Amino acid sequence: MNDSLCASPSPTRQSGSSAKPASYPRYSLLTLFDNITAWRERTRFRWELRRLARDNPHLIDDLGLTREQVEDEIGKLPFWQR
Repeated sequence: MNDSLCASPSPTRQSGSSAKPASYPRYSLLTLFDNITAWRERTRFRWELRRLARDNPHLIDDLGLTREQVEDEIGKLPFWQR
């Protein structure tokens, strides 16, 4: 299977060369899926934090966060989701 998101493999080196062997590609589909999953989890956390700050602001202290920290985190949401 050819993975179009991966870097193309380096050409085969001749034996006796002092260069390092080819390493695994830096980017792969697994890395992409892991990044997307992390972004979605952070967005979900920010939505939940925004809801909590709006509906039950007294619970923010239970999380150990200040109002400023909560506002900074909510501010990381895209403008259409704030």
